[in-house]
Amino acid sequence: MKQGSLLIVTIAMLWSCTENIYNTVDIDEELFERIERASKTGSVDYYILADPEDYTNLPNQDPHNPITREKVELGQLLFFEPGLAQNPVEDNCYETYSCSSCHVPAAGFLPGRMQGIADGAIGFGHNGSRRVMQFGYSEDELDAQGTRPMTVMNVAYMTNTLWSGLFGAKHVNDGTEASWTGLAEVNHTGYIGLEAQNIEGFDLHRLEINDRVLDEFGYREMFDKAFPEYPEDKRYTPETASFAMGAFLRTILTTEAPFQEYLKGNTEALSYAEKQGALLFFGKARCFGCHSGPSFSNMEFHALGTADMYQFGGLNTGPDDPRNLGRGMFTGKEEDNYKFKVPQLYNVSDYTHYFHGSSKTSLEELVEFKINARSENPNVSDDRLSTLFKPLDLNESEKFYLLQFLKNALRDPDMERYMPETVLSGKCFPNNDIMARREMGCN
Repeated sequence: MKQGSLLIVTIAMLWSCTENIYNTVDIDEELFERIERASKTGSVDYYILADPEDYTNLPNQDPHNPITREKVELGQLLFFEPGLAQNPVEDNCYETYSCSSCHVPAAGFLPGRMQGIADGAIGFGHNGSRRVMQFGYSEDELDAQGTRPMTVMNVAYMTNTLWSGLFGAKHVNDGTEASWTGLAEVNHTGYIGLEAQNIEGFDLHRLEINDRVLDEFGYREMFDKAFPEYPEDKRYTPETASFAMGAFLRTILTTEAPFQEYLKGNTEALSYAEKQGALLFFGKARCFGCHSGPSFSNMEFHALGTADMYQFGGLNTGPDDPRNLGRGMFTGKEEDNYKFKVPQLYNVSDYTHYFHGSSKTSLEELVEFKINARSENPNVSDDRLSTLFKPLDLNESEKFYLLQFLKNALRDPDMERYMPETVLSGKCFPNNDIMARREMGCN
């Protein structure tokens, strides 16, 4: 065993043996003070996530799409519905995939592999870990994106979506109208991130709302209840479907994580080690500098020099994939190249891969990369790295504590509560191909 690994094990054993003694030391006052200083409002309440059922007060709603229960209920079913897969490249993928193929709740609403694949794949494995190319498809026909999907957890705290922030007409995209071409053309609707992305996603991911979906599966009545103000010729479209999904996605909040309980006053919700990790997060480790939003996300873009997905065998991508440029892909500005949006941090222990290129496969690797603060991407020299990305001086015990906070305190244990029991088509979800059905035990 390596010396560093042995030290971490020793620390863990000592901590477990003496936790009761340590817990007699009141560190809560210091931690709450640090949280208040980091908060943009001066209050710990800033970090308390919204109530998923309080639709009126969910943040960052598109004024074109006020959230209602009817929209949320429809959006949940559509998100998990393989029956929307009406336009696959090959017939053997017809009605076999869904939005949730790449956003698996138990995997942090992400694929359980380095890269999500919807159309063109078969199988499921553990949390989507074993999806492989379907017979009859070529690599360039796959619906496989060149960057790792971003989680839909806590997306209510994001105004613009994708690693590049491409989707959304407002906020960070104010003044970028000259770049609203191609995928970003949908921004001319004036919609913000989720609504704009979901509309474009219907075509991109080969989905469709048609008479089979509406009448054979039975979704027409739900559209009628969710969008009674729309004339019938505009009521059953990718736009209304995207509005319903946007409403649902904003309710996916990690409100049952121990840190949320701690913020609400239950000081026993965190262990001593997790509290020490939180002190580091809001102090010496400087994590809160970038991860500054309520869900520890941010609408800023930073260059960290992480490697691209093609370097690890990603499909349908390569060194010339424009998505490797991050924000620069969208704005066309050289100074924005290789800058990526700051992601949220809840349930990161459920992830299998990290960063836009899936270049890290554990939180331990991620923390070491942040500590060293050196580029691993040959296209990104160290002088291009974010000014907030600086080396850290953390010893082994501090790394252990920080990992305890990230792994445990920020983990909501029941994200599967956001899954429906069934979808109206009756099909298996998130995937409905013969291999996935067998692996999921779904008939």
